[in-house]
Amino acid sequence: MNDSPWTRRASALAFWLGIAIVVIALAGTTLARFDVIGKLPGFMSFVYSAMAGGGVAVLGLVALVMNWRSGWPAARKAVLAVVIGAAAFGGLSLLRSTAAEYPYIHDATTDLENPPEFVELAIPEDNLRGVDTVEAWKEAHAEGYSDLTPVTVNATPAAVVAKAEELAKERGWTIAAVAPDEGRFEAVAYASWIKFEDIVVLRAVPLENGETLVDMRSISRVGISDLGENAKRIREFLAALQES
Repeated sequence: MNDSPWTRRASALAFWLGIAIVVIALAGTTLARFDVIGKLPGFMSFVYSAMAGGGVAVLGLVALVMNWRSGWPAARKAVLAVVIGAAAFGGLSLLRSTAAEYPYIHDATTDLENPPEFVELAIPEDNLRGVDTVEAWKEAHAEGYSDLTPVTVNATPAAVVAKAEELAKERGWTIAAVAPDEGRFEAVAYASWIKFEDIVVLRAVPLENGETLVDMRSISRVGISDLGENAKRIREFLAALQES
């Protein structure tokens, strides 16, 4: 069979394009993690690279056919291009599939009618992005996160706030406010490799039986859908608070 130079060129092109999309995705997300570039531009570097992965996979398949017809002179590079491209595009498809499982919001709370209030940290001015109205947010939230409810803890509000601070430090959050007399705690939490910033507030109110009612709210500073991250954070954090 003919060992065509075009086969080698096509295989090499597909392979190096595959390497390029990996490098761009890793560089963009890492720069965003350390705030060299914005969080969303860093995330979009992954999205666009993953989308390009589909083209790389197709080019790799074409190169494989060319290899088959010319004696497999550069089959390894063609195969690697298909694997890299398919993995990148598949990762994006999985992310989109996961996003569809959650409401298209980025603000979660245990009390929709009277959410805990931030004092030290500011809610983003565009916090209604994606829903337009508070009513639309409440409707989507109630449908997607009906399980998010306040919890009771057998401790004083001050003790609850102190424990919340301890748990937040264990998770690497940045503490913004610790107000035991007010039963309030605020912090900045982080999500994913990029370290998207989410603001968190906890409210502790004493009950007549000596226990404390604890509510929590978690909001993403950027983006529309949070893939359920804020609700997940609230569930996990309040569970840890109760266990302690």
